Amino acid sequence: MSIGIKAPGKYTQGAGELSKLGLNVKKMGSKFFLLCTANTRKRVGETIEESLKSVEKDYVFCDFHGECSKAEISRVMDLFQENGCDVMVGIGGGKVIDTAKAAAENLGGKPVVIIPTVASNDAPCSGVAVIYNEEGVVIKALLTKRNPDLVLVDTSVIAKAPARLLVAGMGDALATWFETRACKRSGAKSMARGVCSNTAYMMSKLCYDLLIQNGAAALEALKKGESDPALENVVEANIYLSGIGFESGGLAAAHAINDGFAYVPAAHGMYHGEKVAYGLLCQLILEGAPQEEFDEVSRFCRTVGLPTKLADLGITEVKDEEIRKVAEAACVPTQSTKNVRADITPDEVYAAILKVDELGRR
Repeated sequence: MSIGIKAPGKYTQGAGELSKLGLNVKKMGSKFFLLCTANTRKRVGETIEESLKSVEKDYVFCDFHGECSKAEISRVMDLFQENGCDVMVGIGGGKVIDTAKAAAENLGGKPVVIIPTVASNDAPCSGVAVIYNEEGVVIKALLTKRNPDLVLVDTSVIAKAPARLLVAGMGDALATWFETRACKRSGAKSMARGVCSNTAYMMSKLCYDLLIQNGAAALEALKKGESDPALENVVEANIYLSGIGFESGGLAAAHAINDGFAYVPAAHGMYHGEKVAYGLLCQLILEGAPQEEFDEVSRFCRTVGLPTKLADLGITEVKDEEIRKVAEAACVPTQSTKNVRADITPDEVYAAILKVDELGRR
């Protein structure tokens, strides 16, 4: 069986990197379509404008409307063409980034630049765009022909973002090693259309190690609004290592259970990585992982503020029918729970969700 590895054309990270945007895109195109929210433009728009002007590039800003949906992707495509742009730039969080990637793909594969302003998930480096309906339920994962041409991460910007967003990114990244490991064991194919390579496997393990070693210290740096080595390590884990790891290593039950929580209204206010972290604890139960391993992951979650019980996900009133719906959704044939073990049943997932909650409440 062949392996597959996907990665961005270039990844650059460090304090002050945003001012170097122009130098990085100088040969990429002539008119840049800058997709972001109004708030993001207030935070970083001036720096981006100055950097593009310094290399005599034209640009146009477009306000993101809040959901990576088919309608929003179509709207962005129309505006891109109307303005005569030739490079797509997604600036902000996961849904802005995925909208930019999807629109560029549907326009025939336009060059893509991704500028994450938070380290809340591993979307920036991947060639995957998760598309939702207007109610916020996942309807499709679009696999683009190539990954972003440039991912530029300014850690001085990320250091000023809310701590909860960095923690959510840690939750998403925390699952990478365990999901990759599960796929390596089962021989499951990844989104890179091959089995897990040794490269993706070891990058995923490094991702986990960096989080365990630096997670708490990175939060302390964030409280000061400053980047330091611990924060740089966690940002690299959240964005780069997790991005390469999940796409080239594979997904398993943690992400499938996260998707299932879309059917619980009380959990709709939670970030992707927060739900993934809870899903990871469930996956460890389903795997029959060693107690020491479960305890290490659970302890890390408590230390940085990731969910370890259903109440942490906003589910203070546990309804049996909702939890069963989560379990059923996590076990449909198209989901990745089967990458842990092909015969996992909704009843097993249901029991794991409640078991994690029981242990968390203790």
